[in-house]
Amino acid sequence: MTDERENIQFELTDELIEQVQHLIKVKDDEELNRLLMEFHYADIAEILDEVDLDEAMYVIKLLDSETTSEVLMELDEDNREKVLRNLSSKEIADEVGALDTDDAADIIAELSEERQREVIHHIEDAGHKAEITELLAYDEDTAGGLMAKELVKVYETWTVEGCLRRIRGQAKDVTRVHSIYVVNKQNKLVGRLSLKDLIVAKSTEKIADIYIKSVDYVKVDEDPEEVAKIMAKYDLEAIPVVDDDMVLLGRITIDDIIDVLREEADKDYQLAAGITADVEADDSIWQLTKARLPWLLIGMFGGIGAASIINGFSDAMLKFPALLLFIPLVQATAGNVGVQSSAIVVQGLANDTIDGNIIKRLFKEMLLGLVNGLAIAIVVLFISHFGFKTTYYESMTICIALITVIVMAALIGTFIPIFLDKRGIDAAVATGPFITTSNDIFGIMTYFLIAKLILGF
Repeated sequence: MTDERENIQFELTDELIEQVQHLIKVKDDEELNRLLMEFHYADIAEILDEVDLDEAMYVIKLLDSETTSEVLMELDEDNREKVLRNLSSKEIADEVGALDTDDAADIIAELSEERQREVIHHIEDAGHKAEITELLAYDEDTAGGLMAKELVKVYETWTVEGCLRRIRGQAKDVTRVHSIYVVNKQNKLVGRLSLKDLIVAKSTEKIADIYIKSVDYVKVDEDPEEVAKIMAKYDLEAIPVVDDDMVLLGRITIDDIIDVLREEADKDYQLAAGITADVEADDSIWQLTKARLPWLLIGMFGGIGAASIINGFSDAMLKFPALLLFIPLVQATAGNVGVQSSAIVVQGLANDTIDGNIIKRLFKEMLLGLVNGLAIAIVVLFISHFGFKTTYYESMTICIALITVIVMAALIGTFIPIFLDKRGIDAAVATGPFITTSNDIFGIMTYFLIAKLILGF
């Protein structure tokens, strides 16, 4: 792909889709190839996601392997799975042969174990085959499962002249040279090399005399989210991966980290919405039901619990019917405050910005809830007393209950995410239905207990 093609502004339109489908129908390969070669491979993937499988397969087999391999990486996961099922093991091997090792391993990992063995068998480049096989052995939820083997490394014993000569040979296999890593005779990472220092150094100087000993790295079994935090903190475009003996194994680049962050954000968003599995809109009704139903059932039982509490105070509501009118307000306010508090805490936990002890944070949230509660209570006081003609005691009951419920919801929304995080549970589960349901129950209970205390029923 040329830079010129990558810089073209792409817009997916119905007219473009129809044009591509027409060229496929009349088998005008020359014009179709010319049209698609104007676009970036990610744009071609976007086009193929909109056509049917037969049309996508036609384009896949028309394009050259280098383009096709990149297009495969950008396809929607479900569509890529269908395409791979319709390619032979030899054809898949030809496509992944043009990819970096991490991308090749990602595609092969989506296949059955039997097909994985067949594809690897057909990869002609022995070195590429060995590196892909190594990457497939790592857990996908570790730095090892995320890294690529392509990198530029030099030995500290080399001279500058010899180093430049060998770098030229290594760089041809690396898409972007973010860093030059320095290793010793045992292949252990000892530092990094500045390209500027390399260029200005005398040709006879040793790398050992000019390399930078300070280098950020991650262990091969590190969690991808931790890798993302390290790279974000130090503004790294790539980071080396080592084993427990500091042997250099590979590197992780920023594009892989962006994918990790996107997947984590999608997962957290679904958890916050009460979806317990990783699903997409196009998944089957059964898959979507399994992902959504558990939290809906929890919400249902929470609603039944709240209804039982209300039923227990039915006599009081006959005597003070105004209390019934403000139940939705209490529930909605408690739920909103709890979600706000938990969302801030979850975000802080994800970004490692939550500091200080839990008591201090709870005290801060209590004060914040008190301020917000007072502000809302003042408004509700006037509306309830003058708008709904409630008595003075009824209005005071509603306002005091609101303040109490808001403070309590803020404390629950703060405490639960921190509690879950300390026990290794994804704190994102604390937002959404979990907080809303718990606050509904505690909010209604608090509301009626305060009403009973003030109104004396």
